[in-house]
Amino acid sequence: MIGVFGGSFDPIHFGHLRPALEVLQALDLREVRFIPLNVAVHRAQPAASGSQRLGMVRAAIDGQPGFVADERELLRDGASYSSDTLVALRGDVGPQLPICLLTGADAFRDFAGWRRPAEILSLAHLVVMQRPGAGEELDDPRLRRWVAERRAEHPARLRSTPGGHILFQDVTQLDISATGIRALVRRGVSPRFLLPDRVLEIIEREGLYRLGDPP
Repeated sequence: MIGVFGGSFDPIHFGHLRPALEVLQALDLREVRFIPLNVAVHRAQPAASGSQRLGMVRAAIDGQPGFVADERELLRDGASYSSDTLVALRGDVGPQLPICLLTGADAFRDFAGWRRPAEILSLAHLVVMQRPGAGEELDDPRLRRWVAERRAEHPARLRSTPGGHILFQDVTQLDISATGIRALVRRGVSPRFLLPDRVLEIIEREGLYRLGDPP
């Protein structure tokens, strides 16, 4: 069973890394693949280039067993859709290996509006990372129905099928954002201890997120 964690990672920080590690351990995943997006669909485009963001991901996860950088979205032209990525990944790993798509609780609330959500559920399980004790405020009726029909109460349930279940997994949620880190750098304030030192070294060496860069 493998995990897939996509995002802009602009830059990657401890708010990404700690929850991913907890999911890796709680679900006993073989690996978690960090996949930087190429062209954002529902957010502003990344400030750092794809190669810079991939380099930061590789620096951040270096030495952590089970963490893997995957550049497939950066190699694909056009908008980065989870459904396309999962189709390609399924072609690599075969039809039977369970795939777990990691997503935050806020993003999950919009899942019904993602491109081809039913296909995503046919290709992978959804693992919704949330703070302990968080409630499930789901406004979309399709999303409520999917949760009612597909909810897994225990991680072991995900091993029985290649995809199709929804698991709500408690994780430590750190109040860190890439937007906030970029804002600190633009103001000339160090973001140290919000992200790995090796990522900060890349930001400083490449002159990323300085005054005049997009927010």
